[in-house]
Amino acid sequence: MTNKMWGGRFKEGPSAIMAEINASIDFDRRLYTQDIMASKAHAAMLAKQGIITKADAKKIRVGLDHINVEIATGTFKFSKALEDIHLNIESRLKELIGDAAGRLHTARSRNDQVATDMRLYVRDCVDALDGALQDLQLALAQKADAHAATLMPGFTHLQSAQPVTFGHHMLAYVEMIGRDRSRFADARKRMNENPLGAAALAGTSYAIDRHMTAEELGFDGPTRNSMDSVSARDYVLEVLSACVISSIHLSRLAEEIVIWCSAQFRFVKLSDKFTTGSSIMPQKRNPDAAELVRAKPGRILGAFTSLAMVLKGLPLTYSKDMQEDKELTFDALDNFALAIAAMAGLVRDMEPQSKTLLTAANADYSTATDLADWLVQALKMPFREAHHVTGKIVALAEKKSCTLSELLLEDMQAIHSGITKVVFKRLTVEASVASRSSFGGTAPSNVRREARRWLRASKGK
Repeated sequence: MTNKMWGGRFKEGPSAIMAEINASIDFDRRLYTQDIMASKAHAAMLAKQGIITKADAKKIRVGLDHINVEIATGTFKFSKALEDIHLNIESRLKELIGDAAGRLHTARSRNDQVATDMRLYVRDCVDALDGALQDLQLALAQKADAHAATLMPGFTHLQSAQPVTFGHHMLAYVEMIGRDRSRFADARKRMNENPLGAAALAGTSYAIDRHMTAEELGFDGPTRNSMDSVSARDYVLEVLSACVISSIHLSRLAEEIVIWCSAQFRFVKLSDKFTTGSSIMPQKRNPDAAELVRAKPGRILGAFTSLAMVLKGLPLTYSKDMQEDKELTFDALDNFALAIAAMAGLVRDMEPQSKTLLTAANADYSTATDLADWLVQALKMPFREAHHVTGKIVALAEKKSCTLSELLLEDMQAIHSGITKVVFKRLTVEASVASRSSFGGTAPSNVRREARRWLRASKGK
């Protein structure tokens, strides 16, 4: 039999394979909240405009509320024959309130209906993601404040470069997540327009009030072109691109946690809450949560790329290809949300190992730049010359298998006679870090101030 919602033109029903490829109810059922919300707004507008009666609008509202409870409690019976969430809800509404249900679809199409539902859903997800990212920032800022003076090596090329503080390292990710949040905020602003009332593609001859439904649904206003309204999915791409960038930031931190947990580094410890064991090696404690976060960007980027390929060749306006946007989007948003939650848990769980970090900070002549800076500041030496002199001193220390601070003054003076014993005050990692007090630098005072600024911001103060 044909679909009773649209089958007047058709004499026969779809083949089994057509029904299978055409149906989306298995995944788009999660749009039920947004679909019901938009339908209630549409019905209220139709009644206000005198297009349907207030009595019918009330029946529709009550019926939709009943359906909302049924779906939420798991008693609603979904039908694959009805293809999608929109027709499933409309069919059940007819069972509940009779012919009044058929008036709900006046002045709208499934095209603008699904466009509206998707915007509402993605907007809700963006709001939830922003809250999760804010919580991650809070976890990072709290860790930064607690370890504002915990010394560790800073790296370039994964080689020891200069000493920094663990707190400063954490704040680097706070900054990254802050930019991520701003990208989501920008995307939210652009997507927050109401497609409802664009109908199939050309608008409608009914005297509808799209500004009313926009206000009811929390949109900034209605979309301005009916063809663009039903065919636009760039807002989904934009959100997915923001997810990709942010997930890459999470992955970078995850990679560092994996490295830091290794026996070769031992920079941090993770508890049983965020590690797993081995089925054969009883000593193992694997940072699986971090490794799984590290894997998520590939999945999210895959969704972005797949959707971009779906959209790239579509003529205006709506094509059924667009049905492919949902599973990709849902999967990417779900996995990104899970990655954020896992990373917030990892950050709160990990315990920096201060002694190991300090030992590592002292290694590999990490205060060589401080020596060069002292030569510039105390002896008025051009930096390039200071760099050359320092390189010779480092080579000597390496030959003698000692640190810079363990060299004798005479050894340094043999390379440059102007060096005095005052230089040794600059060669400790503590002095090095404390001296980096320029704006954005790693000095503990800077780190505490910046961490507390972020903590106040996260609490809305």
